[in-house]
Amino acid sequence: MAIEDRRLRDRAARRRLITATARVLAEREGWDAVTTRRLSTEIEYSQRVLYKHFAAMEDIVEAVALEGFSELAETLAAARRSAEAQEEELGRVVHAYSTFANGNPALYDAMFTRAIRLRFGANDTPAPLLAGFAELRAAVAALADGRDVDTLTEVLWAALHGIITLGRNERLRQGHETDRIELLIAQFSAGRS
Repeated sequence: MAIEDRRLRDRAARRRLITATARVLAEREGWDAVTTRRLSTEIEYSQRVLYKHFAAMEDIVEAVALEGFSELAETLAAARRSAEAQEEELGRVVHAYSTFANGNPALYDAMFTRAIRLRFGANDTPAPLLAGFAELRAAVAALADGRDVDTLTEVLWAALHGIITLGRNERLRQGHETDRIELLIAQFSAGRS
């Protein structure tokens, strides 16, 4: 059994190396630079070894995205716990989300803009996606006052994603990122009855 355990650990370590290298390359040079040929050169494994772990490049991006969703959920949970009052949770969570997205642009792209098979709001939605949404939802729930929390959370998320994505792509005026985020928080907070 010890040999099988070692093989499983080695396999998991190679998989982590592949996804970590893909993330580093993507953050440094963009996702177009991340190819199986480039990854195999960087990690010094053959492309055949890569394909033993991931059937296609999309599977690597999907694995990176899942890691990102786990990290985002942890980030949002920490932000929510750091609030001294329930009314502060939304602001802390929104700022943490924005900081995460802007600090990890290629990871955020893997999670939200690249074509992957991960689905939200479905029966087969992976746990890391649900965890991130749950943290957003918990912050919104404190301000919902009887309104549909899931819909409010989706609207907040969509607005926040739009602000971040449009800002990153220089579609909005520069220098007003904080103002937009604060206005979004104020609008959601003002919606209380």
